[in-house]
Amino acid sequence: MSPVVVMFVAFPVCLALGIPIAWSIGIPVAIYLGMTGMFQPTYIANTLYTACDTFPLMAIPLFVLAGTLMEGGGLSKRLIDFADSICGHITGGLAVITVITCMFFGALSGSAAATVVAIGSIMVPYMRKMGYSKGFSYALITASGCLGVLIPPSIPLVLYGIATNASIGNLFLGGFGSGFAVGGALIIVALIICHKRGYKGNGMKFSFRRVLITFKNALGALMVPIIILGGIYGGIFTPTEAAGVACIYGLFAGIFLYKELTFKKIVDGLINSVSTNAQILVIVGTATCLARMMTVENIPRLISETVQNATDSKFVVLLLINVVLLIAGCVMDASPVITILAPILYPIVAAYGVDPIHFGVMFITNTTIGYITPPVGLNIFVAVGMGDCSLRELIRPLAPFFIAMVAALMLITYCPDVVLFIPRLCGYGG
Repeated sequence: MSPVVVMFVAFPVCLALGIPIAWSIGIPVAIYLGMTGMFQPTYIANTLYTACDTFPLMAIPLFVLAGTLMEGGGLSKRLIDFADSICGHITGGLAVITVITCMFFGALSGSAAATVVAIGSIMVPYMRKMGYSKGFSYALITASGCLGVLIPPSIPLVLYGIATNASIGNLFLGGFGSGFAVGGALIIVALIICHKRGYKGNGMKFSFRRVLITFKNALGALMVPIIILGGIYGGIFTPTEAAGVACIYGLFAGIFLYKELTFKKIVDGLINSVSTNAQILVIVGTATCLARMMTVENIPRLISETVQNATDSKFVVLLLINVVLLIAGCVMDASPVITILAPILYPIVAAYGVDPIHFGVMFITNTTIGYITPPVGLNIFVAVGMGDCSLRELIRPLAPFFIAMVAALMLITYCPDVVLFIPRLCGYGG
């Protein structure tokens, strides 16, 4: 049997057996190298090292640390208060608050799971107290947590930029368009459900004075994306350096501005950052090995030629890619999907004239939906692990939000201006 066939058969078998994703990628690579006589421990070690030895990858643990510091410093609570003052009084207002706050917090953490935990731990008990059903409350925070990946800074966008040599700064700007589209779709669906079920707001009257007070309190948190993106586009620092600045700002805000960041929270943030980065780097390393083996076998070129020979329609190609990525997101974490598939798929769409920033944001939106689709579905298991909601209670209420996110994905796919509007305002020529 061909070594390539064995490699591609071994990969889904490893996943089906429940082997961790890094090993599920690494074992097929080792089998391939052994069958072809190329197995050299030094080659594997060098590939793992060079794959991870990139300056932009340093942004990932720093953004994770920054998000943890800001959460511990009380920034998430102030963001919720600000959102509550704006729309908490309307029918379904608490649902809208949840989505909007997740968008705000996405600008702090860059992580879907962190957003679910940080915002969900506050909003879910509040919603349950106000009469919202358990399934709806947990389903909403599970879906809204995905906005933590779309709204910059975003760890998957950093990984995509590294994998395809795309501008991380422009990807960040494009991510706003995707985040607003997905967030808007979630709000529309949530409001429809809330009006249908009669879910009320917080019972308070709208007060412009309260909006101003909560805005003032949340200003320290709202400044984060301005500092990060302003610094990048002002030429003051790179995305990686921006992550370091975010950490320093998180420390300052948590210790001096809000005075809620303790030594224990700082240590926990460091541990969380190291743990997250270690997992990502191992996956990136093994996925890079797999990508190199596929390059040796000319698989990317064969796939590209097959697709181009099959159809001349950009519409069909983008639809097929969306289907492939949605399926991949069901069985793999975002990191290996990006590292393995982005270098393969980008040359295909480039031949059809698709803008690299548009495709990158579309790609990441697909992987984001994977956070709420089993069997991987990281956000689902984080939400279930938070409280008293079972997987069965969560899945059904989650379906309308999944449909909303897919609808937003189609809008992003076939209306590039949704993604490219903000980058073009900032001088992007694509």
